[in-house]
Amino acid sequence: MRREGLIFGDGHVVASTLMLFSSLTFLSGADRVHRNVSELLDNLLRGYDNSIRPDFGGSPTIVEIDIMVRSMGPISEVDMTYSMDMYFRQTWIDTRLAYSAYTKGTLALSISMLERIWKPDTYFYNGKQSYLHTITTPNKFVRLYQDGRVLYSSRLTVKASCPMNLEDFPMDTQRCPLKLGSFGYTTRDVLYHWKSNASKPVDIAADMKMSQFDLISTPNGNATDSLKSGQYSCLLVDFHLQRHMGNFLIQVYGPCTLLVVLSWVSFWLNREATADRVSLGVTTVLTMTFLGLEARTDLPKVPYPTALDFFVFLSFAFIFATIIQFAVVHYFTKNGSGELYFNDTSSSSSSSSEDEGETENETGRNRIPSASRSLPLSISEGDGRGERISNQMSVIEILPPPIPKLNNGGMGGGGGVPPLPLPPPPPPFSGIEDSPSVIPGCPQHHAQPRNNAGSGSGSTPAPSRYHHHHSELNHPHHRRTSSWKLCARAQRLRRKLNEKQRLELENVNSVSKVDKFARIFFPLSFLCINVFYWYSYLYKSNALV
Repeated sequence: MRREGLIFGDGHVVASTLMLFSSLTFLSGADRVHRNVSELLDNLLRGYDNSIRPDFGGSPTIVEIDIMVRSMGPISEVDMTYSMDMYFRQTWIDTRLAYSAYTKGTLALSISMLERIWKPDTYFYNGKQSYLHTITTPNKFVRLYQDGRVLYSSRLTVKASCPMNLEDFPMDTQRCPLKLGSFGYTTRDVLYHWKSNASKPVDIAADMKMSQFDLISTPNGNATDSLKSGQYSCLLVDFHLQRHMGNFLIQVYGPCTLLVVLSWVSFWLNREATADRVSLGVTTVLTMTFLGLEARTDLPKVPYPTALDFFVFLSFAFIFATIIQFAVVHYFTKNGSGELYFNDTSSSSSSSSEDEGETENETGRNRIPSASRSLPLSISEGDGRGERISNQMSVIEILPPPIPKLNNGGMGGGGGVPPLPLPPPPPPFSGIEDSPSVIPGCPQHHAQPRNNAGSGSGSTPAPSRYHHHHSELNHPHHRRTSSWKLCARAQRLRRKLNEKQRLELENVNSVSKVDKFARIFFPLSFLCINVFYWYSYLYKSNALV
């Protein structure tokens, strides 16, 4: 029993010892790996001078570069700069860091290792405000390969200058370069190359988008700069950017075109509407000026005109030409000031005064009453009964002299000669040209007065009892002649007034020949110039692409 207990106790001890030994073996293996890497790095860096490039005194060190662009923008025309966020990778071979003891291929080292090894002094020639991202830690890493190849990657935001030619703005295609190289090593020490085994030395993220531009291509190449201190190797990449037109079509081109078309409305307004046409022209000119100034707020003060400036100036010229066109129309208009107001009284009075002068010359003793200088026009009989002569605009009332009654002087059997009947009032003016000898509504011959039936001798006795001082005016033949002349003169006056009023109405709504010509010339010329404008700039833009 005692012996069996001893055997059982010894077995338990042996098992425990075996488990402890296996655990120590595993821990010692992991520790041995860690210890081997630490010893490897210590051995690699023992006697390593990070101030001396690899293969110093021999062939130049070749540094290979590749770029992964994550985003671009903003792109400023005022500052002529562009910004981009990228992964910047550099690869070179340092034979002093080659190893063979550790066989897993690649060592991912801490960024503190960068302070202990040599790295190229790469900088951006046209960079302005580039920086390394440090949130949450500095965005960079180092990897070491067995053959001594070192991969150094960092995330950078580079703001570089981009000299822009804005002659074709906003239909332009800009070429924004990025130039990088060594700051202190000449071509005898360091040479830069784009990475040869990479599919694209300059790669663009698939989800990258820009608001103002489209990235068309990224051609790259090598170059050598010759300075006083020597020749330096450098790399070049150009970002070809084509501008979007949508924003400018909405904010500039569309409103300018609508303003030009709006200015053509004045061609369909009457040339007498001076206030309307001038106010429309001035309003469009001021609005066009505001649009032109607003379009250049985001542009630098370049000494040459851009394509947008040409279009704004073209639109301004067409709007200004409409005002000049109206000045020409107003100068050659038939109405002095362009504003025509009717004054029937003044025009009728002037015509009546002329007719009154003619009446005085022909019948010096016959005076037309004052009613002939007033409105409306009518010819009345001696007893006061009269009918007005209708007219569209105005008429003049002309009254014949009074016709006294004639007595037979007591020589005849009757009570006297009855008054001779006057011709009926003329009909309204029908617009037909009247003959000088035949006038509608007026007597066409002078009939002799009929004899009094009550007289004994069969003839009209002499008016011995007639004592009016104008005795000859009471003669029947003279009364008919005066009445006929007055009627004819009234008809001529009415025709003259109607013709004058017809001409005035035609002038009020008349259309100038210059307006008719401008309705066709201005739209056609603006269309032709626009076709030439867009074809020239769009063809040039496609040729650059």
